[in-house]
Formats: sequence, structure tokens, C-alpha cells
Amino acid sequence: MKLSTVKEVAKLSGVTVRALHHYDQVGLLKPARIGGNGYRYYGREELLRLQQILFHRELELPLEAIAEVLDQPGFDRLDALKRHRKTLSQKAARYRRLIQTLDRTLAALEGETQMKDEDLYQGFAPDKQAEYEAQIIDRFGEQARASIEASKTAMKSWSKADWERQGGEYAQVEAGLGKALAEGLPADSEAVRALIRRHHAWVGRMWNRTPSREAYAGLGQLYVDHPDFHARYEAVQPGLAEYLAGAMRSFAERELA
Repeated sequence: MKLSTVKEVAKLSGVTVRALHHYDQVGLLKPARIGGNGYRYYGREELLRLQQILFHRELELPLEAIAEVLDQPGFDRLDALKRHRKTLSQKAARYRRLIQTLDRTLAALEGETQMKDEDLYQGFAPDKQAEYEAQIIDRFGEQARASIEASKTAMKSWSKADWERQGGEYAQVEAGLGKALAEGLPADSEAVRALIRRHHAWVGRMWNRTPSREAYAGLGQLYVDHPDFHARYEAVQPGLAEYLAGAMRSFAERELA
């Protein structure tokens, strides 16, 4: 049986060595054997299981849920692959609609064409948006409903440059937090707090108001509790959802009234 080292598997799959070590530690993907030199070795069965993990990650499942699915008695890999194909085909169709909406919006903003208001939202998943909003209201109370509406109203006036600035700022903060986690910086370190100050300001612009101590810390916990948010941050760096929540909680306690 051909065996691959953890570095070879990382090169094959695009999954980092750190992530593969994490998968081993949490019992999600154990190597076929560990050599006398301490190296992890993976066979064909482990490579196929890793493929399943990556498919489920694409479907935004958190690691704990993936483990439960793969370890169920009678798990059928062939049936799972067929279901993945159906789900991904549906997502691909929605993404094509989103790209069309994006292209039409860019053309409208650049003055090349006209676009009706109702065409701005073709391809989005309103049920997901409604679900997120309902969870925020449930967590923070009815006062959050007014904030959500105020945020929507404010963002309607945003220009293309406004959206690009917001997206670029968040990407920088997220990359910085992932790097800080990988380097082992404490969540309450000054370097991480500097990133969280930027994150807090970013959230404030999205909410159209400055998040309070309770609201900001609660948002961090929502990142951990909600499977979609958790999977989104886990995809950046294993453990990032909990790390971010801890950093937000520490920042809220230290710097927010």
C-alpha cells in the first residue's frame, strides 16, 4: 500500500500541515500509521476521507458536524459523493446568477447601462439573510431589529468604492488574525487588540452605530455558535472562530463602556 507523508498530503490537497495535524488531534483524520520517526503516513483510505472532509467544508459544515457525518454507522461514500454533486451543482447555478448580478451592477455603477432596483438582488439567498437577522434579534433583543433596518438603509447609499474599502479592510483584519493565531499570539495581546480595534470599527460601519460591550462580545459568541459563521472562520484557520470570539470578548471588557 502506497503511503504519503503529511507534507505530501498537504501538497496534494492544498490543506496545510498545521490543519492536518489539527484534524489528527481532534480525531477527524487519523493517519494510517505513525512511523518510528514520529512521521504521520496516510494511505488511500485516509486520502478519500480527506476529500470528504473538504467537500463538507465547501458545504460550510463545522468540523464537529463533519466528524459526526463521516463516523455514522453505514456511511456510504458513493452516496455522499452523489449528494455533494447535486448540492454543488445547485450552488454553482446560484453563483452564476450572483456573478451575472455583480457584472450588471458594475456596469450600472460605471454608467454603461440601467438596472432596476429589483434586479440588484438576483441570486441572493433571502432565507439565509432572514435566518441570520432572526438569530441576531433573538440574541440581542428587539432593539437589534431597528439597528438592522438602519444598517440596510445606510448601505443602500454606499458606492462601489465604499464596498471595496469595506471588503479590503475586513480581508486585511481577517488575514492578520489568522497569522496571529498561527504564530501563537495570545488573543489579548496588544498586536491582536490592534486588529480587533479595526474589526470593531468595521462592525460599527456595517451596523451604522458603535457596538456596545455586550453587543460586540455577543457577536463574537455568535461566530462560534452559528455553524455557518463557525465554518467560515474555520476555513481561514482552524480554531479562528474561538480565537476571534475570545479576542472580541477581551477587547470589549478592556476598552468598551
